[in-house]
Amino acid sequence: MNKKELIDAISAAADVSKDAAGRTLDAFISTISDELKAGNDVSLVGFGTFSVKQRAERTGRNPKTGEAITISASTVPAFKAGKGLKDAVNA
Repeated sequence: MNKKELIDAISAAADVSKDAAGRTLDAFISTISDELKAGNDVSLVGFGTFSVKQRAERTGRNPKTGEAITISASTVPAFKAGKGLKDAVNA
């Protein structure tokens, strides 16, 4: 499912216009991104938790040459599924 299909599904399920569903989805994504950028977690009970994790500097390999390279430390977003989502997927 891509973003357009998700907007169509939200629009149908919530009985709102596609434009309103699109603005709502954009606001949701923007809010979560802003909170993660600020270093905060976003917990949606029954769905899951969005968080930020630190990835340490590590050594990797250039696949083309096989040469060892250093991959710098970074901050990455993470998602941990909640029990409700796990149960829905496994039902």
